[in-house]
Amino acid sequence: MDYIIETHNISKIYGDFKAVDSINLKVPKNSVYGILGPNGAGKTTLISMLCTILHPSLGTATVNGYDVMRNSKEVRKSIGVVFQSRALDDILTGREHLEMHAALYGVPSELRKKRIEEVLDLITLGDKADEYTKTYSGGMKRRLEIGRGLIHHPKVLFLDEPTLGLDPQTRENIWDYIQELNKKEDITVLMSTHYMEEADKLCDEVAIMNRGHIITSDSPKNLKRKFRADVITMKVDNEEKFIKEAEKLDFIKNIVIVDHEIKMMVESGENFVAALVNFANKNNIIVNSIELEHPNLEDVFIDYTGKRIIEEA
Repeated sequence: MDYIIETHNISKIYGDFKAVDSINLKVPKNSVYGILGPNGAGKTTLISMLCTILHPSLGTATVNGYDVMRNSKEVRKSIGVVFQSRALDDILTGREHLEMHAALYGVPSELRKKRIEEVLDLITLGDKADEYTKTYSGGMKRRLEIGRGLIHHPKVLFLDEPTLGLDPQTRENIWDYIQELNKKEDITVLMSTHYMEEADKLCDEVAIMNRGHIITSDSPKNLKRKFRADVITMKVDNEEKFIKEAEKLDFIKNIVIVDHEIKMMVESGENFVAALVNFANKNNIIVNSIELEHPNLEDVFIDYTGKRIIEEA
């Protein structure tokens, strides 16, 4: 397989704190690759090293075949970057933003106008191109930032929390744009996110990151398939007693408490819902609620860490 990003034990250390700890990644060319984890997991630090903004403390990385330390100029020519913090000038129009970045990235003047129109069409902002960005909605601003990162035909587009702070409908619209540009622009997208649904919907492969480490990586489908369990969530009046007794049940693969909810990983969970209610009653434990869910990426994260991503954040 052809990999466009590779890291070898890359680390970023601040004193005694390892923000990124010996990470090894291989990102296939023309894929959408997700780094999924809570705020503080090291996602932005990792992306910053791959973009040559930060120097690794240890290890190496290549982007589009170029070493991030020895060939930083070539790396920067190969990438587009959209960070989670907004970086637009309110007194410029959308078109002016694109013109400025096209000039900064050395897009030949004779090609600039055509490329700007292509990008405006891709991000569907043609009818708003000559309006000041201070009049744009949050979703329009995000689309413009993504378009700005595409202006010079990069091989890799880095998106750091691309839909942070957007409403659910706008978030889904941005997802559609990301999928479309991945196909139309023949571009690799590496994105960080703490939204489970975002990683599940968009990414060909996901690396789950926590406290500077990559815990596991695979396609969302395979991660959930490896999980091979449904999740039964219960609320009871005596959590400690229930868990102590339930740990003796051989059909429960794993059991944790998350936000005062008992989560049990069980194969063919529909066969055990009634049994668990009866089990609680026999042990004089009151069941307040019980729910069966098929596994999602949050369940995979909980299985590895014992916590929700929001708790880690």
